[in-house]
Amino acid sequence: MVKQERALRTREALIESAAEVFDREGFSVASLTAISSRAGVSNGALHFHFASKAALAGAVEEIAENRLDGVTQRCADKPNALQTLVDATHELARALREDVVLRAGFGLSGEPFQADGRNLRLAWSRWVEGTIKRADAEGVLAAVPSQDVMMAVVAATVGFEVLGARDGEWLSRRTLTRFWQLLLPLLAAPATLGTLTAEGAHHARTKDAARTGAADQKA
Repeated sequence: MVKQERALRTREALIESAAEVFDREGFSVASLTAISSRAGVSNGALHFHFASKAALAGAVEEIAENRLDGVTQRCADKPNALQTLVDATHELARALREDVVLRAGFGLSGEPFQADGRNLRLAWSRWVEGTIKRADAEGVLAAVPSQDVMMAVVAATVGFEVLGARDGEWLSRRTLTRFWQLLLPLLAAPATLGTLTAEGAHHARTKDAARTGAADQKA
């Protein structure tokens, strides 16, 4: 049991280290020696867990894909699909800022080592497309083709992810809020627009709670 726990910790350390090196240097430049050294293990220990750099990158992507699923699932309880989409983009941006494994997983999208077809940018675009189709079925979209909405949202959010790898301001709440303040009046049906929160519903509730708490303290 102790041996198994140690092996699991080593594997997790290698995946975290690989994510950091892939994120900083890219897959093609990253070396297994740098990864094992950063994880504090030998090259032999690395090869015990992963047969190749591609296998290690695949493990990073697998965990990143699970975390992307977590991002979208956390936003599934919103009153309509458009607010779900807004909140998910904010949650994804926050996760990309804070989670190097998720960030590296996106960065590995489209690399030639992949044999299983895993691609986080494609997975995200499919989720966006499905959510926009839901919004259309719910009647919360304006008279705009849903395919055009999907293209605009995917292009912008993937662009934020790519640019945010070098400049975190692209992944800030302020940037995402300004994006949605610009886009929502074009996308949302008039009856729905007033119910939407461009800064994300969770953030808006947190701000309201903070204001209420401050008012109670003054009282």
